[in-house]
Amino acid sequence: MCSNAEVDPRIHERHPELLDSDILSAWKNAFVIIERSGVTLPDTILVAVGSDSNNRLIEMVGALTENDKVHLFHAMTPPSAKTLAEVGIE
Repeated sequence: MCSNAEVDPRIHERHPELLDSDILSAWKNAFVIIERSGVTLPDTILVAVGSDSNNRLIEMVGALTENDKVHLFHAMTPPSAKTLAEVGIE
């Protein structure tokens, strides 16, 4: 999907254990990316799960912008059971 991503600095307020490089690595190595359904926003919302360079699973949520860039506004490790179910991972 979209390889061009940016990390919102607010992620670090809630998850200081994650660096931008961790999140971008997980995005690049995402093994599942889906479009979130049922969202009535002007942007397409993507949900992904991938592993960073330390082999940690990271869940990510981002908005696909007009210029085909993904603005990642949520990331955390480990992924929640709710997110894993949403992307189809048991």
